[in-house]
Amino acid sequence: MSKSQQAYNRVRKLASNNNWNIEKQQYFDSLIKELEVKQPTIATLSTAYQHIWGYFKKICTDEEKGKYKQYLSNLKLDNDSLGPYLEHLTDKYDVKYLKKSRIIEEIKKQN
Repeated sequence: MSKSQQAYNRVRKLASNNNWNIEKQQYFDSLIKELEVKQPTIATLSTAYQHIWGYFKKICTDEEKGKYKQYLSNLKLDNDSLGPYLEHLTDKYDVKYLKKSRIIEEIKKQN
C-alpha cells in the first residue's frame, strides 16, 4: 500500500475467496519483487500511514493524536518521522497484526 495503491488492490483481489494456488503465489511473488524496488510517493505513504493510524486513533492519548497530525502534515520522503512514530505506537499498544506487517518491519530495519 505504501508504494502502490493499484498493487495493493491487485493483492486484495488475488486473496479474495481464500482460493490460493500456485499461479496466484507466482503472481504475488512477482508483484512483491516489483514493489521492492519501487519508491513510495507522499500520497501512497500517507494512505498507508493513515491506514495504520486507524488502529490507534481510538486508544491513543490526545498528545499522541497531536504528534500524529503534526508528523503527517510535515511528511517528507527524505525525512520521515511518522513511520518510526507509528512503529513506536505499534509496540506500545502491542498491535500484533501491525507488528507482522511488512511496512512496520521495514521501518524497524531502517532505525
